[in-house]
Amino acid sequence: MTVHFEARDHVAVITLDRPEARNAVNHELAADLESAIDRLEADDSLWMGVLAGAGPAFCAGADLKAVASGRANLSTDRGGFAGIVRRKRTKPIIAAVEGPALAGGFEIVLSCDLVVAGTDARFGIPEVKRSLIANAGGLIRLPRVLPRNLAMEMALTGEPISAETAHRHGVVNRLVDPGGALDAALSLAAEIGANAPLAVRASRQVIVEAGLLDDDTAFALSAEASRAVFRSEDFQEGPRAFIEKRPPNWQGR
Repeated sequence: MTVHFEARDHVAVITLDRPEARNAVNHELAADLESAIDRLEADDSLWMGVLAGAGPAFCAGADLKAVASGRANLSTDRGGFAGIVRRKRTKPIIAAVEGPALAGGFEIVLSCDLVVAGTDARFGIPEVKRSLIANAGGLIRLPRVLPRNLAMEMALTGEPISAETAHRHGVVNRLVDPGGALDAALSLAAEIGANAPLAVRASRQVIVEAGLLDDDTAFALSAEASRAVFRSEDFQEGPRAFIEKRPPNWQGR
């Protein structure tokens, strides 16, 4: 297996595990990562995921040896590149980034919902240096999270930005010392996990989808998400726990 899966309480820790290839994406890794996300989505006891990379790099992008060999099927039917960049899902995923996240590796990060990074992390889309373009979402998502001109500079020069720059512009939520990204991502997951999981998923859904909608359609989406949360058992538990002055016991239903 090229992807390791571990359940820790309500969190799935998913680790890209090809350190000898800097976690570069081949077909096996894409299929394994999609399977890991399937497992996260299907397990009601898991409320979110943390995605990390084994070894000194988060992910170097596409496996260029596979590309050069002509056997470059690096996507899945449902997930797109790496089995994740176009994967429809409901549960938040936090990227825990140590070292380089370049090309498709950065596009994997951009497909996650939150990012925690060590100060040694670097982010870039260097595809133009190889007569390629960042075709797995980088050219689409990067201008949504960075100022347009900075995104344009990264796309046209192929040069990466530091973790500090990514944090200053909001790509990275939390910046930590090298080696601390996974623990910090789990700490962030614990903060999220203290909240009602269905409300978290509904909030995520509205943020992901509303940015591409006009206001009226977006408000309708938000209202429908609210109605779904109101129908849940956890909606009754929240006020009850507040009145009884105790931590809520969320069930995720």
